[in-house]
Amino acid sequence: MITGIVLINVDRPQLKTVIQDVLKIKGVTEVYAVAGEYDLVAMVRVNDNNELSSIIADQMPHQIEGITHTKTLIALSAFSEIDLAEVFSKK
Repeated sequence: MITGIVLINVDRPQLKTVIQDVLKIKGVTEVYAVAGEYDLVAMVRVNDNNELSSIIADQMPHQIEGITHTKTLIALSAFSEIDLAEVFSKK
């Protein structure tokens, strides 16, 4: 499983719509509204880098109106007391 953490800036009047649209993307498991430099954080959990690339390079910037900027972090390792791969498995 590939995990991407996508930091998102949005046009503020469109915040709720952007949240709903991002959550509709297959592979996005959570969206957090946050304080600070970014407006939202989206957790993306996919099977491979091609899926991640499609989400962050195609779907978010070109299909969702209101996103003004993104920055993506790719997790190299995950540490949790629960089995994340099992929780987010593609069944």
